[in-house]
Amino acid sequence: MTAGTGKSTIRRGTNLPRVGDFNESVILDAIRRHSAGLSRVELAHATGLSAQTVSNITRRLLDQGVARESGKRSTGSGKPRTLLEIVPASRYAVGVHLDPAVITCVLVDLLGTVVAQRSEGTPSGGDTDGVVADMAASVAAIVAESGADRDRILGLGIAAPGPIDAAAGWVVDPPELRGWGRYPLRDKLSEATGFPALLDKDVTAAVVAERWTGAANDSRNLLFFYLGTGSGMGLVVEDTVLRGVSGNAGEVGGLGAACSTRTLVEEAIALGVLGAEYTVTNPADAQRGLERLAALAADGERQADGIIERLAIRIGRGVCAAATLLDVDTVVFGGPTWQLLADRLLATIEPMVARSPFVRATHPTTVVSTTLGEKVAAVGAASLVLDRALSAQPRSLLLG
Repeated sequence: MTAGTGKSTIRRGTNLPRVGDFNESVILDAIRRHSAGLSRVELAHATGLSAQTVSNITRRLLDQGVARESGKRSTGSGKPRTLLEIVPASRYAVGVHLDPAVITCVLVDLLGTVVAQRSEGTPSGGDTDGVVADMAASVAAIVAESGADRDRILGLGIAAPGPIDAAAGWVVDPPELRGWGRYPLRDKLSEATGFPALLDKDVTAAVVAERWTGAANDSRNLLFFYLGTGSGMGLVVEDTVLRGVSGNAGEVGGLGAACSTRTLVEEAIALGVLGAEYTVTNPADAQRGLERLAALAADGERQADGIIERLAIRIGRGVCAAATLLDVDTVVFGGPTWQLLADRLLATIEPMVARSPFVRATHPTTVVSTTLGEKVAAVGAASLVLDRALSAQPRSLLLG
């Protein structure tokens, strides 16, 4: 959306001289959100910064190679205005998603576009250091494959199932990852790759991906429902990602919307929809069983469809409650398991959200599937790095 023509998601800046870094991020974020480019005049109008401040900051961005002049735009009278746009290859970030079933590594550019990726099944057995070594090898491989200048890689983000100790960078006995216990994943992977790293929950990473480069980058208030080996919600309120006291916000058990591939497959086996050959011994087994369950439902098998319908109702109720509580305008669904069930689940969930009396009475709520596919959490992990390094962080304005 062009600045000044409607609801804007651009942050307002401040002309205080001591907060140049914040203002630079405001300008960079504004340019990034407008694929057609913005002029310096439009940037001043959109951000509330003075023309001189905008001029000084854009000059620095041009000198750093992060932005470039991309053409002219005629405004009717006067000379055409010069447009500015992001240079995607000026910076990169690595993302690693640790899921109990699959480990996905991606390299993204400054706009969040995936330029290289690799996925492998998650090893069982609890050899955590061995898994980290494999992750580091995958990271090295995608960096080499991409041809990206290592000096332009800002860092590495890790998305992992909760619970986590965000401050220490530990995963804390995550479900379905036997033998991990309390493990310093952030520091171990940073040491193995040579990149500075940060760790966040997979659901939080997913919502950051949508905010940075996905289906909801124009929304300031959104909810991401993640369905993978487990489930959870990522939350954004007034363009701020909600993480909670310990970084573990987003658990949905209290809303009745918690689910795992294991429980779905075990229900199908108990009802006789799936045979004993689908008995779950590890997350990869659960994924295989779910694929068969989805295929049966698509073929019209009544009990298989009933299992998925009951799941849809549970998720729908939880999402409606959270969307009402937080007053969001966008709900995005995604994750590795979501891709298998998306059409069937949305057929039930979307009308439930539309009928929600508290939301519908005041504003529409957009309900969509992620555009980032199964790798949304890995893209989100990389987006954590971009967001931390380049987005305007209001906490940076705090004194003391």
